[in-house]
Amino acid sequence: MASNSLRDKDLAYTLHPYTNLRAHERKGPLIITRGKGVEVFDESGRGYIDAMAGLWCAALGFSEPRLAEAAKRQMSRLGFYHQFSHKAHDPGIELAARLIEMAPVPMSKVLFSNSGSEANDTAVKLIWYFNNALGRPQKKKIIARRRAYHGVTVASASLTSLPANNRDFDLPLDRFIHTDCPHAYHDALPGEDDEAFATRLATNLEELILREGPDTVAAFFAEPVMGAGGVIVPPAGYFPKIQAVCRKYDVLTLADEVICGFHRTGNVWGCQTLDYAPDMLTCAKALSSGYLPISALMLNDRIYQVIADNSAKIGTFGHGYTYSGHPVAAAVALETLDIYAERDIAGHVRQVAPFMQAQLAALADHPLVGEVRGVGLIGAMELVADKGTHTNFPPPQLVGPRVVEAMERHGLIGRAMANDSLAFSPPLIITEPELEELFRRARLALDEVAAAL
Repeated sequence: MASNSLRDKDLAYTLHPYTNLRAHERKGPLIITRGKGVEVFDESGRGYIDAMAGLWCAALGFSEPRLAEAAKRQMSRLGFYHQFSHKAHDPGIELAARLIEMAPVPMSKVLFSNSGSEANDTAVKLIWYFNNALGRPQKKKIIARRRAYHGVTVASASLTSLPANNRDFDLPLDRFIHTDCPHAYHDALPGEDDEAFATRLATNLEELILREGPDTVAAFFAEPVMGAGGVIVPPAGYFPKIQAVCRKYDVLTLADEVICGFHRTGNVWGCQTLDYAPDMLTCAKALSSGYLPISALMLNDRIYQVIADNSAKIGTFGHGYTYSGHPVAAAVALETLDIYAERDIAGHVRQVAPFMQAQLAALADHPLVGEVRGVGLIGAMELVADKGTHTNFPPPQLVGPRVVEAMERHGLIGRAMANDSLAFSPPLIITEPELEELFRRARLALDEVAAAL
């Protein structure tokens, strides 16, 4: 139990994201005070395996000393500077160069911000700026997918297509439209294989672009694996078919790598795993292993040249954040990338990922579990009331959140998402014994809720 002083201060002063605020007034916080490896500890000293790496981000776990030292060194040398008006600093320069070297397809420039939401919001602005510069003022509509998650700023939440992120926020804005979610479990037709399903989704996208008018559609945003929408892995061949449609109508493509980037799917980038070759790419989270806020938007040379010419015409490129490419965050990100390379985190992920996916697959026999899905070290199990018809539980039953609460009682931190899907995205450093224990605790939680139901 949290101490009265901390609990009372939290309840008195903190507005918690993604929280039922009235329920929080009754329940109060789980106060985490330290971390070690893949575990975090509350103030009573009880440990929890964090199956979500915090919020998909603590790739190197919760106690990497080299990241603390990198922050200390940079803070002592240059605690802040900016990148406005021809200014630069060495960590920002080096990090931009490193990201361009790592890019999955040729990219030209990097624009830093502080979160995945900001990076995607910035991408929308640049797409509009790009088309204005080309004399195409009507080509402004952005297509994302149903159940997509791209952030919570006004623009990025308009890309997002999840009820809690749109309802009563007056979102999405105009210019944002949504196409099919590539989730075969719910949306494939009877007898439709992956090839036919992917072809139909590409056909539907083309029909949407034609209905809207190709001269009005500017870009298509996609996560390689959809994260907060339920860890949706698209069918084989999906992205090449989608990308062919986009190229046909000069629709820019963006890969939102905020969750998938930096080895989560077994490659540096999720778009390498899923065969997606975007014009723009956003990344965040594991860029610094979540230790400091930083994100990046990469864009190809075609886009950069148009933007650069327009900035010369106007007199400046009128965008940027005070903390864009903050030197301490950039230094920590560089150290993070060094650790990934030196410790062969990519090789480790490829080694343990089959074990994780097998552990996850073993839960498919549970009475509550309708589907398990995943790739690399990301996965989900979806809870259903009827396995035969793939029917989810009625939302008021809160079955997913109840399993998450039971997980917590068994020393496991998880997260419930759309359609009572429970995500697993542990720190990339996790070992096979730790994965075995993680899924043992998950099954205990499932059993507890099944008995109560």
